Amino acid sequence: MTAEPSAPIHWRSLLVPVYGPTTLISIGTGAIVPLIALSALDLGATVPQAAVVAALLGFGQLAGDLPAGALAQRFGEKRILFAACLVDAAALFVGAVTGSLAVFSAAVFVWGLATAVFGLARHAYLAEAVATHYRARALSTLGGTFRIGLFIGPFAGAFLVDQFALGAAYAFAGSMSLAGGLLGLTLPRLPADGRAAPAAPRRGTWSVLVAHRRALATVGVGILLISVARATRQSIVPLWAESQGHDATTTSLIFGAAAAVDMLLFYPGGAIMDRFGRLWVALPAMVVLGTGFLILPLTASVATIGLVACLMGLGNGISAGIVLTLGADVAPSEDRRQFLGGWRLCADLGNVAGPGIISLVTLAFPLSAAAVALGAVSWLGAGWLAKWVPRYSPKPPRERAPVG
Repeated sequence: MTAEPSAPIHWRSLLVPVYGPTTLISIGTGAIVPLIALSALDLGATVPQAAVVAALLGFGQLAGDLPAGALAQRFGEKRILFAACLVDAAALFVGAVTGSLAVFSAAVFVWGLATAVFGLARHAYLAEAVATHYRARALSTLGGTFRIGLFIGPFAGAFLVDQFALGAAYAFAGSMSLAGGLLGLTLPRLPADGRAAPAAPRRGTWSVLVAHRRALATVGVGILLISVARATRQSIVPLWAESQGHDATTTSLIFGAAAAVDMLLFYPGGAIMDRFGRLWVALPAMVVLGTGFLILPLTASVATIGLVACLMGLGNGISAGIVLTLGADVAPSEDRRQFLGGWRLCADLGNVAGPGIISLVTLAFPLSAAAVALGAVSWLGAGWLAKWVPRYSPKPPRERAPVG
């Protein structure tokens, strides 16, 4: 597990250098994620091609997870965070001005790569910088700022597209990435940065992952299942509302209400994890998400669908930061960055696989069957986490944790 930093940085001192860039970049991300498929259509793509282009963002993140860990190990979090923001901004500015579908598709993929590097740098930095008794609050706040940005972003994107054009939203997102990169330059030095470099070369990424394969095959699988539940929640609620005859405006309101519940609970979730242990959040979150999936087929009206969406938002919101926190708990101190690359790969595989489950099930069965299947997967994930999380995650101190 990650060792306690020799002189940990108080996490509230990181509000600007860590949470500021995350908020800015997530606002930009929220502004353009809903527009990727529309931009592809404008450039001549068919509907299936546009769906593939939109999926390239997720595939770029998958492709970037392991290299991100190796880059952080070699160059350090601060430098690769700034470099990722520059690459991110360049890809978005290209997306704003290109008239080629192929170039636009490449820009989306590169954007995904940069997102993976940026995410790894933030995660690894906080895992090292923050004391264990603040860890869950620090990482849950990171997850919360990302949610806040994604909530604000679509409104900014809609305004820019209405006033200007699609390209304006991409230029705005690129500007947010540049601003985030500049803020990231104010990161304090990590305690480990002042220590002498080891004489022997560090192990390669695959050697690290093989050495810690048991953790990845146990808690890592639990993280994959959490990501499946979270990703499919965002897809199945709008699909179910549409299947019940509700229009896009109504569906957006339902999703907005659930997002508001989601945003309110990240800090309480982190405080619970720091005070009582990680399982006190991981287990209820998966049970609540699973229950939401199982009862969704019983709903039809706006009110009932909205209540279930808010219930699922409750489960998702209180578990903000659980993936990041467990990764920091499990990561070995010597090979932390490379291990976290593999850890984040598990999470991103779940993000990609989740919507795929809906597609596969609905090829032969109605959407309600997909909801029931996802409920079963979520409850299976709860049982899996209950078995493995206590074996890897540190127990909270017996004395009251300091309030941070």
